[in-house]
Amino acid sequence: MDPVNRLQASIDNPTAFWAKMASNYYWQTKWVDNHTSYNFNLQKGPVFAEFFRGGRTNISFNCLDRWVMAGRGNQPCFLFEGNDIGHAYVMTYQNVLDEVCRVANWLRGQGVVKGEAVTIYMPMVCELPIAMLACARIGAVHSVVFGGFSSDSLAQRILDCQGKVVITASGIMRGAKALPLKQIVDQACATAAKNGFKVQRVLCLEDSSVPREACPWQPGRDVWWREEVSQRPSYCAPEWMDSEDRLFLLYTSGSTGKPKGVVHTTGGYMVAAGVTCRYTFDMQPGDIYFSTADCGWITGHTYLAYGPLLNGVTSVVFAGVPTYPDASRVWSIIEKHKVGWEGRIVVSPTLLRSLLQMGDHHVKKHDRSSLRILGSVGEPINEHAWTWFHDPGSWCKLKPGCASIPFFGVQTVMLDANGNEQDGPGEGILAIKSAWPSMARTLHGDHDRFQATYFAPFNGYYFTGDGCRRDEDGYIWITGRVDDVINVSGHRIGTAEVEGALTEHAGCAEAAVIGIDHPVKGQAIYAYVTLVDSTRHDDKMRKELMDHVRRAIGPFAVPEVVHWAPALPKTRSGKIMRRVLRKIASGEEKELGDISTLAEPSVVDTLLKLRGV
Repeated sequence: MDPVNRLQASIDNPTAFWAKMASNYYWQTKWVDNHTSYNFNLQKGPVFAEFFRGGRTNISFNCLDRWVMAGRGNQPCFLFEGNDIGHAYVMTYQNVLDEVCRVANWLRGQGVVKGEAVTIYMPMVCELPIAMLACARIGAVHSVVFGGFSSDSLAQRILDCQGKVVITASGIMRGAKALPLKQIVDQACATAAKNGFKVQRVLCLEDSSVPREACPWQPGRDVWWREEVSQRPSYCAPEWMDSEDRLFLLYTSGSTGKPKGVVHTTGGYMVAAGVTCRYTFDMQPGDIYFSTADCGWITGHTYLAYGPLLNGVTSVVFAGVPTYPDASRVWSIIEKHKVGWEGRIVVSPTLLRSLLQMGDHHVKKHDRSSLRILGSVGEPINEHAWTWFHDPGSWCKLKPGCASIPFFGVQTVMLDANGNEQDGPGEGILAIKSAWPSMARTLHGDHDRFQATYFAPFNGYYFTGDGCRRDEDGYIWITGRVDDVINVSGHRIGTAEVEGALTEHAGCAEAAVIGIDHPVKGQAIYAYVTLVDSTRHDDKMRKELMDHVRRAIGPFAVPEVVHWAPALPKTRSGKIMRRVLRKIASGEEKELGDISTLAEPSVVDTLLKLRGV
């Protein structure tokens, strides 16, 4: 069955379709025949979704034990590449299973029980997915917090999930910069204690960037990973989990209020993550796969920690920076690990635009012949970056810059502002009208907020928050967040659409667009632009870019301001911090707030100096 027919089958009969997909995994107890149900209509009661009702399984067992039992214990599971070239090692499936069991036994020794949360604040080392799998093995709920968050942000998440154990590392090198992770954890634990919650144990992995003699330490609470974990048995019986038992929490950034702890459950997430990776990237056991995603985000959960291992592939774990020591690092890793395998790589559009800016010579000096499938996830991708990255091979017909068609089980619709479904080509609001296995089930401790955020705006639909454009083939372009729509003289313009038009110009490497107040138009478009060649920061180039937008979209979409930006303020995961851009554009730099999560805080000063240039 081809992918388009599979998509239709998943919509027409989701119960039968997902039962067939789930049969590829091990279940201690099989689900009941009529295993799916859901409600998106608040007028009919609380929102809920349920898949594989009655089934009992364990995702750690499906990621590891079944491959070892199948004779693949000596197959590489993780190929680790550190920050510095030459810092590399291999972990087999048996190695990973043994270490997961040791960590799981250590957690049980601390009194961690099924359903209890464990906070993980670690760099991208093999021990991060190992800690996640260890939690899943005993039924603990892991809460991975991205290692770029500040101590206050970490404290908020610890307080919300009330996990008595935190797993971290002494530090990590990111490029030429050392990050003192344990110090940040100590500050977060102190803040949590002041607010009434005490962390009982901190498990710390030693990293050479902050050796143990330089690592802050609280005796009685803090213990070293190597000493503690190595003493535990290398087998831990898995906890068999009901399909709808919680697997993990993943918090939003909390930039507009209290962080939201999004809840994902065991069976639905496991099946959908495995199937997504299998069919999107044609994963087969033994293949080599490389994702630059960080496990602090959902992309890292699915495309590095769980999806690849559910398919028995060998996954590259990269702890460094893609542009360190230069922009050829990613391509050198691909060349190094290509032998005898068909490779796949998944990166973010933000990274692609950064690499594009640095020139083709970094790419072309390395052998990329092993690559068969390229993937981009996490945000809309502009046509210029898409074309630069493109190589044939996909589960559906490709269109540059397009999100294409939905994946199995995801029934998308396009709504107008009043919530009415729109047929055929056009523009509107992207929503989903039926449940799919890996969807979030609730927000931790706040189901009312879950319903109000995702279901109340359009009753009967899951509200994605994105605007979209649909063509005559039913293909979808994401035009940007609905709250990132700029209203210029009555014209509603998606920021992603303007950014896409700017980056279509050969001289533009990256762009970030925001709306600013305008006395006549209501709002005006303010564009931050990073050029491929910074020497072209002049009025001629500014006019070229404006003319390009005028041609691509129309006069109403031409930026009022083009602000030169040699770099943009990004978190260490590559996410642009638009709040900072808005403050700079509106002259409110004294109200920037917390910029501790920026990868390069000095970027802010550079942008301030270039304002008005």
